[in-house]
Amino acid sequence: MRSHFVICVVMVFGLVACATTPKPSLSSVSDEALNSLYQRIDAATAGFDTAADLYAKGDASAASVELGRTRDALRQLAEECLGLPGCDVRRVLAAQDALLVRQGRLLVGATDDNEPVDAPVSGEGDSPVLLMLPEAARTTTLLNGRDLARVIELNEPVKAALEEWLTWLRPQLLDTWENYQYMRHRMFPEYEKGGLPEALLFGILAKESGGRVHAVSRAGAAGPLQFMPATAARFGLGRETGFDLRFDPAAATRANVAYLNERFAALNGDLALALAAYNGGEGRVARLSNNGSKAFWSGAVFNALPPETREYVPMVLAAAWLFLHPEQYNLSLAQYDATPSSIRLGQSLSLNEVAVCMGQDGNPRGWFRHLRNLNPRWEAGQRLPVGTELAMPVAARQAFERHCQAGAMLAMSRELHDAAPPPGLNRQVVSSYVVRRGDSLHAIAKKRGCSVRSLAQANHIRAPKYLIRPGQRLSLSGCSR
Repeated sequence: MRSHFVICVVMVFGLVACATTPKPSLSSVSDEALNSLYQRIDAATAGFDTAADLYAKGDASAASVELGRTRDALRQLAEECLGLPGCDVRRVLAAQDALLVRQGRLLVGATDDNEPVDAPVSGEGDSPVLLMLPEAARTTTLLNGRDLARVIELNEPVKAALEEWLTWLRPQLLDTWENYQYMRHRMFPEYEKGGLPEALLFGILAKESGGRVHAVSRAGAAGPLQFMPATAARFGLGRETGFDLRFDPAAATRANVAYLNERFAALNGDLALALAAYNGGEGRVARLSNNGSKAFWSGAVFNALPPETREYVPMVLAAAWLFLHPEQYNLSLAQYDATPSSIRLGQSLSLNEVAVCMGQDGNPRGWFRHLRNLNPRWEAGQRLPVGTELAMPVAARQAFERHCQAGAMLAMSRELHDAAPPPGLNRQVVSSYVVRRGDSLHAIAKKRGCSVRSLAQANHIRAPKYLIRPGQRLSLSGCSR
């Protein structure tokens, strides 16, 4: 009986070639038509449940007939999709892929529909984080009591995102990994307390900022986890003695945890929907999914979301998956001694000067980025008063003690900092400015010693209105004061 079932199901779907067939140009196809087709794709896959029930009851012949109907329905839907402008044939391919996986689970006797076959359950033995911190394995991998490796669906969009991270975005992924290791003691405890998996934090960080604490988007989202001003204020990321808490790694992570757990409660615990809300707006996602009753990957939700959100969710999930399973993809994640430490300045120095005099001692890429990330309240070019405490890892502290208390490297870093810029070249003294209520780009440019045009170009602000908004961080590249 089992062999008869296998013969019937392995001759499944051969539609990969059709994914490259040219589609008609996007014309006047309505969202209703696309949503209807995507809903029929979702409905067609339900045929597997019927076939599985028949097989469990010993009726392999009827199970084969039902699977044949499912196969034919998906083939027909693929043909319709190819002829429908704007239709994403990957939706059909993803449905086929999911069916094949479920068939494999059934044939090997897996009882949990989310249990992988012939693969590690949670990536133990792959992830450097799990190897280094086995006591943290539970909070590293669990989401709402379920293993994250079982929650993430390796469908076509997520697989395509994996390729992105492993090709042209590999440098960004590795930068994120390094930046996160040195900030981990500030960020992971918030996820641990919130009961969220560390891999998810890494995935969001990789997509949002690459682990650069002072990242600011064109839309005004800011910080390592990219909060917009209104959402930031709702979750306690206001201003503290003039400092925007969105740039504080611990505070931003705490707000991120609160936001995600709020969305999980509102969206039936659906990870993909929670991420979509984080990127595309909670109201829109709640409305499209009927408060979580429809999955993110369903046509009614996925197709109605903006392209940015449709791309964002699989990219985050793919980065989280790579965090758990790097060895499966020949991805090498370096080990760093990120033990936190600090120093107190015995003389007035800027972060720039400290980074220059430490050089690459203890880190082949230098310490500037990590000094900035761990000391977000200070501008890089601002000379800090004696006694200021600077956070840095142990290796950086040792480099500071060797080079930055006296000697040639310290003298050289001071000389470079004090050097007058060449004629016609403005020196950047303050690296950025956070827009306040009532500010205008003209006033900021005049105060900071740069032209409106150069300031606008540096921040991708369009003429002639030069619109800016409160909370937006402006790069002051090219300004002289």
